[in-house]
Amino acid sequence: MLNFDFENPTHIVFGKGRIKDLNKLIPPGVKVLILTGGSSAEKNGTLAEVREALGARTHETFSGIEANPDFVTCVRAVEVARAGGFDVLLAVGGGSVIDATKFIAAAVPFEGDPWEILLRAAAT
Repeated sequence: MLNFDFENPTHIVFGKGRIKDLNKLIPPGVKVLILTGGSSAEKNGTLAEVREALGARTHETFSGIEANPDFVTCVRAVEVARAGGFDVLLAVGGGSVIDATKFIAAAVPFEGDPWEILLRAAAT
């Protein structure tokens, strides 16, 4: 077994008018990967608001995180995050998107098969 320390802070911002707070919560100059579920964030304008609030920050969007996120989808997001060198993962959606994003955040710096993260968690 490998010894390691892992810290994964999560900051949830919720409520009417809070999207504009992203400008002060996310430092300028960072690269942001926005993670979303289906198409509702796009259809209801939330995703456009998020992109506007990010301003000039470099960002991309990974969409398609299912309710009860599929491991394969999460691993695809891990690959995108690793390849893109993102500094911030931004979940835009509900609990499934938030849960998937927490796993993705743990898996991006993890050396080895991301499945091992789940196996270790299940063993405790």
